[in-house]
Amino acid sequence: MTTNFYFLLVIGALVGVVSGLLGSLMILKRMSLVGDALSHVALPGIAVALMVGINPMFGAFVALLVAVLGIWYLEKTSDIYPEALVGLFFTTSLAIGILITPEPELFEALFGSIEKISTLDGVVIVLSSLVIFTVIRLIWQKLILDVVSPDLARVGGIKMTRVNLLFLLMVGLAVALGVKFLGTLLTGALVIIPAIAARNISQNLSAYRVWSMVFGALSAVVGIVLGFWLTLPVGPLVVLVGVGLFFLTLLYRKL
Repeated sequence: MTTNFYFLLVIGALVGVVSGLLGSLMILKRMSLVGDALSHVALPGIAVALMVGINPMFGAFVALLVAVLGIWYLEKTSDIYPEALVGLFFTTSLAIGILITPEPELFEALFGSIEKISTLDGVVIVLSSLVIFTVIRLIWQKLILDVVSPDLARVGGIKMTRVNLLFLLMVGLAVALGVKFLGTLLTGALVIIPAIAARNISQNLSAYRVWSMVFGALSAVVGIVLGFWLTLPVGPLVVLVGVGLFFLTLLYRKL
């Protein structure tokens, strides 16, 4: 095994842990489709970044930042349901992204290319993951209180509008980290599938959070190992490993 292989294992595991952590909250907040939709929003940003010759991860984050702020603002100022707003941004971004992404890079943008993750990308992923862990730790109790009792959160003086914006920004950042790893079509699956697998075997919120992160890391690591071993694309294998974990935990729950 090469040094690069172990480097990719570590980076993949970190992306999986972050995705699992955020996915656990998204399931609790009934936002399971948001992560998938946001990953598609990254495509136009990747396309523009490729055309001007900058890091696609940066382009993805800028596009996601615009989408998150747009959804948050429209949710506050219009009567349109958040799910409908996400769908609007998702379909518009996907259409624009497919039109403007250079054809040679389109497959890579849609499905990822883990082999092209550089040392700089790795540093960005590590630092961004630390930011996500820190922010989520600071707002975790407020998010959980809002899930359990929105009225109690409001009476307690918690400004949930700001907290939810911060949470969405962290989701956008995590998706930006994953697009080079899994591509815009599959990144959302790494956010959601480990979390729903963890829900099958968790008896409390603390265990649910931990198992979500464990399954996220396992999906990424096993998917990478299988990809290199079988010389197959890593992205689909990561998703399939996650699906396998879901069915195993479902069987465990039934038994």
